[in-house]
Order: sequence, then C-alpha cells, then structure tokens
Amino acid sequence: MFYFHILLGVQLGEVMPTQARVSSSHGEKAWLHVLLSHPRAGTASPPGMPDLWGQVALLVSQPFSPLCAVAALAQWGGSALHKAPVPSVMSQPCQLPGLSPLLSHSQKIIGVFKPKNEEPYGQLNPKWTKWLQKLCCPCCFGRDCLVLNQGYLSEAGASLVDQKLELNIVPRTKVVYLASETFNYSAIDRVKSRGKRLALEKVPKVGQRFNRIGLPPKVGSFQLFVEGYKDADYWLRRFEAEPLPENTNRQLLLQFERLVVLDYIIRNTDRGNDNWLIKYDCPLDSAGVRDSDWVVVKEPIIKLAAIDNGLAFPLKHPDSWRAYPFYWAWLPQAKIPFSQEIKDLILPKISDPNFVKDLEEDLYELFKKDPGFDRGQFHKQIAVMRGQILNLTQALKDGKSPLHLVQMPPVIVETARSHQRSASESYTQSFQSRKPFFSWW
Repeated sequence: MFYFHILLGVQLGEVMPTQARVSSSHGEKAWLHVLLSHPRAGTASPPGMPDLWGQVALLVSQPFSPLCAVAALAQWGGSALHKAPVPSVMSQPCQLPGLSPLLSHSQKIIGVFKPKNEEPYGQLNPKWTKWLQKLCCPCCFGRDCLVLNQGYLSEAGASLVDQKLELNIVPRTKVVYLASETFNYSAIDRVKSRGKRLALEKVPKVGQRFNRIGLPPKVGSFQLFVEGYKDADYWLRRFEAEPLPENTNRQLLLQFERLVVLDYIIRNTDRGNDNWLIKYDCPLDSAGVRDSDWVVVKEPIIKLAAIDNGLAFPLKHPDSWRAYPFYWAWLPQAKIPFSQEIKDLILPKISDPNFVKDLEEDLYELFKKDPGFDRGQFHKQIAVMRGQILNLTQALKDGKSPLHLVQMPPVIVETARSHQRSASESYTQSFQSRKPFFSWW
C-alpha cells in the first residue's frame, strides 16, 4: 500500500505565488488559481468535519470543476496552496492500495487521493500480489458483481448519497485529476516526460509546442481526511471492557444506524470493522474552577466516519463464491430496532419517488464521466440500489433491526420496458434466488 502527501502554505487571504498546472480534456493548458476567503453560506461541511469546501474561493481559467476539489483542500483555518501538489510516500498503510494522503505544511493529513489505475484491480496497482493473482488466476480476479476500475466513482458516489440523505458520516469526496512523480506510472510515460523536459531545456522553441510538460494527470477520488478517528474495531473492543454512559451509547447507536443506511443503499461489499472509524472525545474543562481538586466533566462526544467506499454500487447482488457481508451485522447494535430519529430522517426521502429519481440522475451525471461508462451496466447498478431502498423502506416502516434488514431477500427493481409512451415510468420487481456458495446466513 502506498500513500502520498501534498505540502501547503501561506497565510489566509494571500494568492499562491505559483500555480498548479493541469491539462484539460482538449489538450490545452489550464492553470488552477486559489484564493482563500471567508466561508460561504450554504456550503457547510458535515458536523465534525472541516469546512474546507466553503472556505476556498476558486478561480479556474477553464471549467475544470473536478480540479476545484484539489484546491479546496487548503489547510482550513489559515493557509492556502502555494505550490503545485507534491505528494510523497507515507510508510504506514491504513486503507487501500494507491491511496494518497495529502499533508499540510504542518504535516497534518488533509486529504486522501485514490488514483483510478492504482485501485486494487487497476492496471498500475503497485501491489505485486494483485499482479500475480491477475497473471495466475485471471478467472478469480476481481469481484464479478462490481464494475472493474470504478472504485473512484464509488467513493464519490457514496459521498453523494451521504449528502443527499443528510447522513453526514462520509468525508466529502470529489473526482479530481493529479500528477506527481511519486505516483505509479508506466515506463513509457516516464520516458516521454523526461524527453519533453529535456526538449524544453535544450530547444525551448520545440518544447513550448507541447500541450503538456511532465507526467499525465491521473483521475481518482479525493476525500477529506478526518482527524482524531480510529478504527471502529479498536473502540468497540474498548467499549466492551469500559461500557459507555447511557447518553453516549445512544449517540453511538444513532450514528451506527446512519452507517447501516448508507452501506445498505449502496450495497457496500467491503465493510469490515477496520474501515469505518469512530471518534470518541471525553473532554475535561477545568477553566474558571478555583479548587484544583474539582473539574467540570463535559458529556463525551462520539462520531462515526464511513471511509473506503470504493467497492460499492454492484451491478448484481453477490451470487458466486462470496457473499461480501456487512460485518457490522454481528455487532450488538445491529439487534436493536431502528430508532424514530433515523425513521424521521430517512423515510420521507426514500419514500418519495421524485427524491429517488433525482438521486439516480445525480449518480448518472457522476458515473458517466468515466471513459468506460456503460449505460446498461449503470442501469443494473441502479436496479440493485432501488431494491435496497425498497427493502430499507419496508424495514423502517415495520420497525425492524439492522440484523433483520440484512436478512431480507435481495430485490432488484428494474425499469419496465413498454412500447407505449407514458408520462411516468413503471418498474418490475424481482427476487434473486441464487445464493453465493459461501453464504453467511
């Protein structure tokens, strides 16, 4: 697993003295300008997450909206980009191959970049074990229920669903383009880059004719980094030995329900207790207290963050070898019926056909950016998501628990084909009878 950093600097209100150079889809040169400003109204980040997106005013010479996300990751609270992204390798792995955590000038990670072609099943994945698996066992390579090399869209799609449902547990994620020497490039790309640089130095008139100098930018997902969080497995073990106060345990349950809703709707096939995070703060406030033997104990705060959503949005329910279960289904919290709070938050949205249709259209606009986008595969992905939403709606209405939810038969809701034109779409519902060889129930 490889990780990368980016260095940021200068004070609030200053314009970066150098510019981050990128290439447009038309081969023209584009320059990204960044200027920090005060937060804009209506752009607040989820509670507990830095309001980076609202603190950066972006002026882009060309309509490069994906690249705006890169610039928006300037250190919140007082600094802006002052040089082009310069990632460096990080030694401690924490999520998936190809990850690129970005650091500020104070050496704090501010974001995570996952290049498309360095994903677990990507062509340039740096892990030799994946290369060996692809070479020796091509029939067992990848997950047949997922669209290959679409993990970066899955990451951004999970963030989109999170925002639409107002769950606020997924760190903000966008699709961006980045280039760096520390990324895993093919030998041809590196030779071409060196050749162009040499031509620019030796024969400037020739070098200036190139559309791009340097390595080609990589497309991938860029996710804000959340500080103070640890693996859920760590805290869950602690909570077994040291039970939480009643109010804090209630907070944990409400956050857990949001994780269940997100994972179930996007049908996350890779949700273990090591890739969702918990932040537990138990602050002590002794300010204003004269007697040092007395302190005012504030109520503990607990929050969740759902990361590693790159293996979601399957085009069919798992039906081959593995079932890819939700590992949170074995937790004690999964046996408790859904609370009224989550019902009030989710049911009005997912019960509204117009809301679901808008969600599908937003996902379509996101997924069609991929060069290998296939409309037929996308419709299959949406059919699975509709079935998940249908099951979730029924489970919330019936007062079921997350454990009962995952035991419901998988449903696929497809758009019905009709030769007659109609103002409204009709759908057909079907149950998937085939189960994986290694079933989990």
